[in-house]
Amino acid sequence: MAKRNNKSDFFATLGFLVCLILLLSNGFVERLSATERDVDVYRELEPIGTVLDIVLREYVRSVEMDEVVEGALSGIMSALDRNSAFVTVEEFEALREETKGEFDGIGVSIKKDDDDNIAVFMPVVGSPAAEAGLQPLDIIAAIDGKSTEGMDTPDAAQLIRGRRGTTVTLSIVRNPGEDAPEDATPEMFDVDVKRARIPLESVKEKQMLKNNVGYIRLSSFSDTTARDVERGILELLDDGMEALVLDLRWNAGGLLSASKEVCDLFLPRGLLVTYTRGRVDEDGEPGKDDMRLKTTATPVLSQEFPLIVLANSETASSAEIVTGALQYHQRAIVVGEKTFGKGSVQTVIPLQQPRNTALRLTTALYYTPADVTIDNQGILPDVEEPMTREEEVALARQMYMSFERAPENQLRQNHGSVTPQYEVTDETVEDLPLLRAVEILSKGEPWSVLLQTYHRDIRETQVAAETNTVTRRQRAREEQQVYHDADRVESEYNPTE
Repeated sequence: MAKRNNKSDFFATLGFLVCLILLLSNGFVERLSATERDVDVYRELEPIGTVLDIVLREYVRSVEMDEVVEGALSGIMSALDRNSAFVTVEEFEALREETKGEFDGIGVSIKKDDDDNIAVFMPVVGSPAAEAGLQPLDIIAAIDGKSTEGMDTPDAAQLIRGRRGTTVTLSIVRNPGEDAPEDATPEMFDVDVKRARIPLESVKEKQMLKNNVGYIRLSSFSDTTARDVERGILELLDDGMEALVLDLRWNAGGLLSASKEVCDLFLPRGLLVTYTRGRVDEDGEPGKDDMRLKTTATPVLSQEFPLIVLANSETASSAEIVTGALQYHQRAIVVGEKTFGKGSVQTVIPLQQPRNTALRLTTALYYTPADVTIDNQGILPDVEEPMTREEEVALARQMYMSFERAPENQLRQNHGSVTPQYEVTDETVEDLPLLRAVEILSKGEPWSVLLQTYHRDIRETQVAAETNTVTRRQRAREEQQVYHDADRVESEYNPTE
């Protein structure tokens, strides 16, 4: 075996990191040498070279330089904020697929359960995961033999995903059902699932609730979202819809442009949806990432058509932009819980080396029309109607069971008494925020009266955050201090496996 040239590796890696840092700081050698403060950058880089030299000489095994480089890049990005990251080859491909509205995988949403296990949230009907028999709340104990203990959902998702036609083996632990004997033990088995091309449907549900209230639930924002929502609205209008609930709960966001396009469906032309503000240039002028997004189309609904938006703690990013714009312009009443609070814009910057990788870099903060950024703050609802974690899990199971053996019900899931096609029993789980929304919209009062009754002062619901960014290191310290009340992160619902 040829001996590795550690010295060459060391200088190549150090040179690469120096160039990367110069690019990230948008600086050149002459800028860095212009002042004493800038000269300190070179001194600050010295520990990187020292550490690399020690690792290459002293580590117990010969190191793979590509792994060292990726680790160094990940470390640089993680020191910035919670949303900036180094994007690996696999993750970069996944990003491209998601914006197109399709991906290669098995078609299952995963999340952490109360015991910190990787668990199935909901299989996509007709997907390989559903055909293999995966059920909500199944615990994924291992993926291709690798234990998921202590694993984050993004890491688990990465292992589950792969090229279509390939197979992934999942080790499943299925707890006994409610009707099982008290001494019943969990069922443990392996299942092989063949990956396939999975369409990403933005509209997860579209149905008529009681009292002619229409209902549309969005799971993400992609290139096709606005078109899918418009089609759904027109179909519900044909069915006699008199009011609409737009459900953005559990929606982690997506494309910024898609949020503007959805607002086009509800707001008059020329209204501000959001604006972004990035880093100013050397002359103090606005940066290249500054923009103002305004509505540019004719809405599909009149401005007097009653509209409620449902939001919760996992309504994030582009979903918060829509929530904030419709709330600010008094076009919707927001019901539910405070949103997640992701008020930053990430730009994906492809890298020449390592090939087919990229940086996801926070380049701007977005602001609601109320002139506030809600990063790490969130938007408060006009009408607060929370659900506990246990209630949400029970509701998710009920929603899935309503179409598990009847795929035609996938767009018309069981939310309790507001969904008249389902019988209400003692075991029925009520979707409390949706129930409250339907109660408000069923009063038969004009939209102006509903606004006057339920819409809160925007200065109370859209409040500027004290700090605009949160680093991962800061977030880790916060979670250690308040472990049981730690914020749920955006990746907890991950519909891209």
